[in-house]
Amino acid sequence: MKNIILCGFMGCGKTTVGENLKKKSGMNLIDTDAYIEETEGITISKIFEKYGESYFRDLEYKACKELSKKSGIIISTGGGALTFQRNVDVLKENGTIVLIDVPLEVLKERLKNDTTRPLLQRPDKDEAMKELYEKRMPLYKSASDVVINGDNSPLKVASDILNAVK
Repeated sequence: MKNIILCGFMGCGKTTVGENLKKKSGMNLIDTDAYIEETEGITISKIFEKYGESYFRDLEYKACKELSKKSGIIISTGGGALTFQRNVDVLKENGTIVLIDVPLEVLKERLKNDTTRPLLQRPDKDEAMKELYEKRMPLYKSASDVVINGDNSPLKVASDILNAVK
């Protein structure tokens, strides 16, 4: 069975929707960021702080390669993972990429109090989100096999995904 790969902007609900998908489908869920943290024994924030973004992106690619070798799992990717073609290519070998599409204004509201995402730890958080969103959304759309409206309840989004990938 092919993997279901969840992609989308930070705050779109990949983790929560992934948990709902896991319950509905019986498939295992692996979050690429959590996988990297577990494998490396260090948080994503610390990786960024100590080694920089390009080092993290190499770890992310390694994780995508390893996870794409598994079958019948749900892979929840980090917000930047599918902006890199090498990650898209390895994940598509054994999976269907699903974009959880959420409008920027909804994402801003969801992330207004976030302190965990390194790329948003700036005084101009809204402007940073807008720039990232405009840069990443076209890449997500070109990488995805299926686009799902993510501005619904996580359970509804999970059901929509399962119906779309059957």
